[in-house]
Amino acid sequence: MSDKPTAQAITSGSDLRKSIPVVTVESFYRSHAETLQLKLEGKPVGFHRKIREPTINRPGLALSGFFNYFAEKRVQVLGAAEQSYLKSLRPKTRLQRFRGLCEQKIPCLVNSRGAHLEPDLLALAEDMQVAVFRTPMVTMRFINAATIAMEVDFSPTVTEFGSMVDILGVGVLIRGQSGIGKSECVLGLIERGYSLVADDVTRVTSLEGRELMATAPELTRYHMEVRGIGIINVASIFGIGSIRIEKRVDMVVTLQDWQEIEEVDRIGLDEEYYEILKLQVPHITIPVRPGRDIARLIEVAAMDQKLKGLGRNSAVEFNAKLLNLMEKKET
Repeated sequence: MSDKPTAQAITSGSDLRKSIPVVTVESFYRSHAETLQLKLEGKPVGFHRKIREPTINRPGLALSGFFNYFAEKRVQVLGAAEQSYLKSLRPKTRLQRFRGLCEQKIPCLVNSRGAHLEPDLLALAEDMQVAVFRTPMVTMRFINAATIAMEVDFSPTVTEFGSMVDILGVGVLIRGQSGIGKSECVLGLIERGYSLVADDVTRVTSLEGRELMATAPELTRYHMEVRGIGIINVASIFGIGSIRIEKRVDMVVTLQDWQEIEEVDRIGLDEEYYEILKLQVPHITIPVRPGRDIARLIEVAAMDQKLKGLGRNSAVEFNAKLLNLMEKKET
C-alpha cells in the first residue's frame, strides 16, 4: 500500500458548452444601474454597442486631439478634469473635440459627480448614437466599482448538467446520467437542512481564474423537477433557508450505476479531480444501487472534504498508521 495519494484528472465535457460573454451597453446599464447609480441622459441610443474590455477609460488625451493608443473598446468616463477642460474650450472647438471622441466608436459615456453634459454635446452624442449616463459617484469610486462589476460580466461561463447543493458550507455539484437519482438525492439533502443552488442545469462562472461560482438559470431558479410529481418550488415547500442564489464549487460528485464501475476505490488514497474552465475540483464517484442512502453518502463526502480543507485526510492518516504497524511487525 503506497504512502502517497495519487491524483487523476477528469476533463469536463462542459468545454463544448462554454459561452463567450457579450456585454452590450444595454446589458451593462440594466445590470448595474442601481449599484453604480446610473441615470440615462437624453434618449436611449447606442444600447446595442458592445463593451469589449472590462475596464474604464478617462479620455483626457483624446479630448485634446491625441488618439494614439486610445482605448475605444472601454466605457468612457468624464471626470471633473475632463468636464472642466471641455468647459474651458470655445464652443466650436469643444464640439469638434467631442465629435472626434464620438467618432472612435466608443461604447458609451458616463459623467461622474452628477454632472450634466452640455445640451449641444448631448445632442451631438445622440446624433452619433452614443449613450450618455451620469452618476453621483466620484470618478475613482465609479471606476473601481464599475471595473469590479464588469469582471463578473466578462468571466467565462459554462453549463454543467448536474445539481448544485450547499452542504455545511461545501458547494457540491452532483452529476450523473438521467434517471440515476440526482433530484431524489437533492431532496434528501434539503430535508436534512441543506440548501439548493441549482437543479439539473448549473451555470458555473470562473472568477479571475481562481474559483468557480455556481448558480441556476433565471428560469429554473428555486425550482426542481421530480419524476412522478413534476415541478416544485423548493422555497415555498421547505422555506427560504432551503435555497441559495450562488455558491462556490468545492467538490464534484458523480453518481454511477454499480454495475458500470469496473473498480471501486475502498480506501480513498487515489485523488481524482474534475476540470471546469481549466480549474481542478476534487471529484469522487459514488456507486448507486437499490438500498443505498445516496444522500447520506454525499453528506459524509462533503464533511470529509471539509476536513481535508482543514488539513485532515483520513485515508492518508489510516495509511500511515498501517505502514507503521507493518514496520513494527517486520522488526
